[in-house]
Amino acid sequence: MALTREQMAQRVARELEDGFYVNLGIGIPTLVANYVPDDIEVMLQSENGVLGMGRYPTEDELDPDMINAGKETVTVRTGGSIIDSAESFAMIRGGHVDLTVLGAFEVDVNGNIASWMIPGKLVKGMGGAMDLVAGADNIIVTMTHASKSGESKLLSECTLPLTGAGCIKRVLTDLAYLEVTKGAFVLKERAPGVSVDEIVEKTAGKLVIPEHVPEMHISG
Repeated sequence: MALTREQMAQRVARELEDGFYVNLGIGIPTLVANYVPDDIEVMLQSENGVLGMGRYPTEDELDPDMINAGKETVTVRTGGSIIDSAESFAMIRGGHVDLTVLGAFEVDVNGNIASWMIPGKLVKGMGGAMDLVAGADNIIVTMTHASKSGESKLLSECTLPLTGAGCIKRVLTDLAYLEVTKGAFVLKERAPGVSVDEIVEKTAGKLVIPEHVPEMHISG
């Protein structure tokens, strides 16, 4: 069975390390804030100028003026800061973000990412994604493995305008966790109940399959 958005966020949260400064992109990545392990300290950064975001607010905590880059209401943890966008982007461009989690429309075997434009469709636009992929060495993309019409999003070559070139090393989809290396997607884990054959069928780019591909551990 394919992972839900919440389960994808839960799996990505396992990649967080103590002391990390982390930027969470719009969409599935923002949900990662709800699954930060209790035994580590991380600082979640949003390019609109929030450093130290917490989980989504309850109804009692909701403050309409406290938003992330996707204009969703958020909380701010103890010790968090509100900074201007110039400082926020200086942090991003200066390479001070330890992990970036982004959504995407397409990723290809060379680590290229397309995430900001679909010709003929209304999309939110680039936002800070170009700065994030240029300023980060450690990026995880989260997205569905295929489109609603069944077309693979893991390609030999991106067909949409690129956000960044050669910058993606890891992809977490609703079917699998993969690494991007040497012109191929390497299958590292599969979602519970998802067969290797299904992943092969829905991956258009070159796919390397190790002898043993474990199922992801997803709690709850």
